[in-house]
Amino acid sequence: MRYETPAPPAEVGKTDGLAYTLWLPEGDPWAGVVIIHGAGSSKESHHDFARAARSAGLSAVCFDQRGHGESGGELDGRALEDVATAAALLGDVPLATRGSSLGGYLAILAAERLGAAAVVAICPASADGLLRGLRGGELDFPADVPAVEAFLAEHPLDVEHLAAPLLLLHAEGDERVPVAHSRALARVAPNAELVVVPGGHHRSVQHDAELQGHALRWLRKVV
Repeated sequence: MRYETPAPPAEVGKTDGLAYTLWLPEGDPWAGVVIIHGAGSSKESHHDFARAARSAGLSAVCFDQRGHGESGGELDGRALEDVATAAALLGDVPLATRGSSLGGYLAILAAERLGAAAVVAICPASADGLLRGLRGGELDFPADVPAVEAFLAEHPLDVEHLAAPLLLLHAEGDERVPVAHSRALARVAPNAELVVVPGGHHRSVQHDAELQGHALRWLRKVV
């Protein structure tokens, strides 16, 4: 049996202290996607989607948030600025954001700042849920707690005024972020599609190849 090693990212580096991997297609990309991991995770957890995005003709960037992976430091109030820093690596292309849990929360928040053409949010956390997890010690990563608390207090998810189309993906069996949260977001967002998967758990949807394909086809349609 023959095994082929997946092609590596086009570039690995750091920018403003943020470790990143950049994935570029063979030809000119039709869009770029900023991929944002969740609390306690890392960029490598989303390399499967980055490879799929590259194969579909998109450029993609994954980065370690502060206090995670190879970025070091502490998560603080610069979360949206950090998403913008990573997005700048994609160049002058239409942008989309894609994130899970904490990353889904940030993907939605960053859309306006980036002028994103689309948002894919997987089991996106709420500001209140993140705040409870931070204070209860459930979110285990280095953080400037007062700065993150202030950031969360200032940035509830207001999808009623979200200009970009929103794709929400959620597992019914999610034990961390209730599926009811995505259902509530889908009801009030102006242009939202909600896909709820039976069973599963908090991390299952992000690695589901069929749902990754659905997200990429959806991006092609709306961007």
